[in-house]
Amino acid sequence: MELGYLIGWVGLGFGVLVPLPQLHKMIKTKKSNDVSLLTYSFLCLAMVGYLAHAIYISAPVFIVAQALNLTTNGVIFGILAARRFKYGKK
Repeated sequence: MELGYLIGWVGLGFGVLVPLPQLHKMIKTKKSNDVSLLTYSFLCLAMVGYLAHAIYISAPVFIVAQALNLTTNGVIFGILAARRFKYGKK
């Protein structure tokens, strides 16, 4: 495996870890008042675009990265949206 590809896959490993602390905290504390639904809306939309582009250019590392990140950030978005719908914006 070439060094560039290896660096990409290592970066993917770190990138996938980014949303996990926020997700863990939201599930553990059952609080999400200080987390922006709008930010996660834009983030998920951006990831959909990145994923579509990665598929278009057939870049496996970016396809995997965006699919995993869209999944974890989509879960955060879903939790935020459900809680805002249930409790309203506080």
